[in-house]
Amino acid sequence: MSSWFSKVFPNVVQLGWLGDTGWGTSIIQTLYMTFWAGIFGGILGMIFGIVLVLTKSDGIRPNKFWFNICDKIVSIFRAIPFIILLAFIAPVTQKIVGTQIGIQAALVPLTLGCFPFYARQVQVALESVDHGKIEAAQSLGATIWDIIFSVYLNEARSELARVSTVTIISLIGLTAMAGAIGAGGLGNTAISYGYNRFNNDVTLIATVLVIILIFIVQVIGDFFANRLNHQNR
Repeated sequence: MSSWFSKVFPNVVQLGWLGDTGWGTSIIQTLYMTFWAGIFGGILGMIFGIVLVLTKSDGIRPNKFWFNICDKIVSIFRAIPFIILLAFIAPVTQKIVGTQIGIQAALVPLTLGCFPFYARQVQVALESVDHGKIEAAQSLGATIWDIIFSVYLNEARSELARVSTVTIISLIGLTAMAGAIGAGGLGNTAISYGYNRFNNDVTLIATVLVIILIFIVQVIGDFFANRLNHQNR
């Protein structure tokens, strides 16, 4: 079996498992970027999504000024293509992490690239919560924090699990473009060692690995979404 694989996928075998160009290294780099950018982008996206829901005209804390500020920030960053965002915020990346290239530098644009998408997803998920439950909580004297955590986030937890899954899958796609600043990962392997060198076997295996990774994320996300949905009943 190994001899057959070496014969059919010679360039894949040549890259090896470890080292700077190894498949194991590429997988770890992709997971690293996805995890940390997902954490930072998720926190930012959650904050902006909650603020957008609370401060809208019919929200529990209407505030036109803060709604417009958050709405414009989210809209602007969503409108910038990610590959352009990489170059646009390079000076900011330099200030934050001390370099414009590498896996650490990629976390800044990845975070800014995924948070506006997630913010809109969170906004939609929270707006789907039955307004009657919010009014009931207010009539019982619930504070704004009680409403956020016990009503909004609790009632929308299944939908939040679904939109988080979609965001993570989208983020995996962004990590492929992060290879433009030397971040590595499976996307960089597919382009730099596959497509650019006409090694179709490398491109194929890298693509398959990305698909498997996305499939795993989707299965886990669906599991938690369904489980949380059943707990709401």
